Amino acid sequence: MRSMVRSVIAAGAVLTLAAAPPAASAAAAPPEGAYWRTRIIMEWSNSHRFGTKAHPYRLSERLVAEKWATPDGRFWSGSRHLGARQAGPADEKAWRRDGSPATWNKTIDGKTVKLSAKPAHGHVTPERERNQFSLAGQRLTYDEVQRLPADPRRLKDWLSQAGRVRKIAENQMNSWVQGNLEKLLFDLPVPKEVRAGAYRLLLTLPGARAAGQAKDALGRTGAAVVITWAEGESSGTQRFIIDTGRMVPLSFENIRKDGAGPADRTTTTLVEAGWTDTPPAVPALP
Repeated sequence: MRSMVRSVIAAGAVLTLAAAPPAASAAAAPPEGAYWRTRIIMEWSNSHRFGTKAHPYRLSERLVAEKWATPDGRFWSGSRHLGARQAGPADEKAWRRDGSPATWNKTIDGKTVKLSAKPAHGHVTPERERNQFSLAGQRLTYDEVQRLPADPRRLKDWLSQAGRVRKIAENQMNSWVQGNLEKLLFDLPVPKEVRAGAYRLLLTLPGARAAGQAKDALGRTGAAVVITWAEGESSGTQRFIIDTGRMVPLSFENIRKDGAGPADRTTTTLVEAGWTDTPPAVPALP
């Protein structure tokens, strides 16, 4: 019996539009276990400031989340808050001046919050309203997920056509494609050829560039793809790190800055993904 998640970290999906043009597709691969499981750790900047006005600091919140899916369309999700911690070295110094608290109930401005450095118990629940995979607003069977176009141009055409079905404005189409490539790479059980096509497509998007080798939060090394954007007083940088040997995503970082305020950062690290026979359970602590 397969009790451990297999080493393939995959993600993706195939969407079927009746009017979609013929496209080269990866061969459908049979499932190698009862459940397709993904495990991620997310960390994001809390928008509030804590401590004193003379020595303020920011906190980051962390969450471990897992998803399970069966080929016949049953889904579960589980999550567990890992507790808050200081957002950076300067924040840690200010936190120590604040007495090194382990819980927070008010911000500098007196707003009520409820944060703790202690991990929560977590939960796991079935997603009873779902009975199919999804990508770009389309509901897909496992076989359709497997047959997503592997050619980058055809994959972009597929995602763009799905966007038009969803009435996405043409000037927002590249953002739509990028968002769905992120979902494809991190969530769904597509073949390696499709992940490779998604990686090549990422590199062609406006503002994208290859940025050499980089390490994720777990110390794993992969090829970085950086996408920058600016609109009015807002700007941002998004960075994918991908293991191009196995063609699997490792992490995605999103940094956004609005005006003169501090930048907000969210990092998603794909810890593992693959087939398993172990049923859904509350996510374990890292």
